Amino acid sequence: MNTNKMFGMKNKDGGCSEGAGLEFRPGGMLVQKRSSDSNQNSASVPTIKVRVKYGSSYHEVNISSQASFGDLKKMLAGQTGLHHQDQKIFYKDKERDSKSFLDYVGVKKGSKLVLIEDEISKERRSIESRKNSRMEQASKDIAAIRSEVDTSAKQVARVEMDINGGKKVLETAILKLTEHLMNQLIKLDGISADGDVKLQRKMQVTRVQKYIETLDMLKIKNSMMGINRDNNKFPTRHQHPQVFTGEMPIYNQDKPDQRDLPGTNSRPVLVTTKWETF
Repeated sequence: MNTNKMFGMKNKDGGCSEGAGLEFRPGGMLVQKRSSDSNQNSASVPTIKVRVKYGSSYHEVNISSQASFGDLKKMLAGQTGLHHQDQKIFYKDKERDSKSFLDYVGVKKGSKLVLIEDEISKERRSIESRKNSRMEQASKDIAAIRSEVDTSAKQVARVEMDINGGKKVLETAILKLTEHLMNQLIKLDGISADGDVKLQRKMQVTRVQKYIETLDMLKIKNSMMGINRDNNKFPTRHQHPQVFTGEMPIYNQDKPDQRDLPGTNSRPVLVTTKWETF
């Protein structure tokens, strides 16, 4: 059967126009076509008043007959204080989906609906809220650590410049800087994160590890600097091995060897000669 003839819609020529102002809804119901034109005359869409029971209270809501149950939930959120995602609305003992339209299921002026709190949705949303809060705090913690690492990076660059330039740096300064970076690494390890925040943490861990490795190499190079300097020094006079530095006694050859005469108290005449070292 031609739907145009059934609804008696005719064009200027007296014929029937197809689908003029009508559309098919899910289930095959033919209803007035909805227009997305913002300039559509709102007076053509009736406003209805419905009663919604929530606990022991009743709430009256004025809403467009072509609104969705999701729209109704948002309006009830202000009156009940219940988040629209935590709401379940029943009409004729059946839960209605947020995307379903009021007029499609037969809601009209004076219709009664029941609202209850969705405990599962509420708990799920609460968990998601806590998770988002943790991620926000983790992001702030990582930002603070990143600032500390930026400062340490400048100090590492100065130490590297001094050592590569031949200037010896105090070992305690290198150890202190390494210890500070290790503490930042421990802080990063204690942060639990997901998604983009986890990626931020990984980037900072890589940075800190790189600076610690650089300091380890600089520490070795810095410690070898004093040894190389000592090895390059010219040996001093007192460092040369001495050929002979003692005194050589020379006895008078014109007299008998007094060392062999018994009872003599005279001591031999000694002549000393210092040998020059060449």
